[in-house]
Amino acid sequence: MTGLFYDMENSIRVNDNINIPLSEIQFKFSRSGGPGGQNVNRVSTRVELLFDFSSTTCFDVATKQLLRHNLKNRIDSKGILRVVAQESRSQWKNREKAIEKFVELLKRASRPQKERKATVPAEAARRRRVDEKKKRSALKTMRRKNIDADKDK
Repeated sequence: MTGLFYDMENSIRVNDNINIPLSEIQFKFSRSGGPGGQNVNRVSTRVELLFDFSSTTCFDVATKQLLRHNLKNRIDSKGILRVVAQESRSQWKNREKAIEKFVELLKRASRPQKERKATVPAEAARRRRVDEKKKRSALKTMRRKNIDADKDK
């Protein structure tokens, strides 16, 4: 296994606060599509990493809420986070790739989002916008008048 994500206790290190034991991760293997000749038909190289978010104990409550909020589109109704890798013809490489994707996903999701600061458009920008709308309106009005004139003939 790559030394980048794994430590001696067989866990995946995401950041200083998040360590996930490999026992909480499940892998499913199946045949992948795409190029690969007979290899595609014979070997299950597609890797699906499954992480049960609802029953994990490796997050504190605040981190779990943050991750659940940021990954809400990736977690299914049963609380399982699913990551798929099928780029390589090697099952082992796809497994490593799935773990890398999983770690990157958790890293991005564990960063709190910046608070959006409300801004007010400048007076000149507001004027430009209104002027553009007036020009567009005048153009459409002119087209409408030309169509009405053609109907009278």
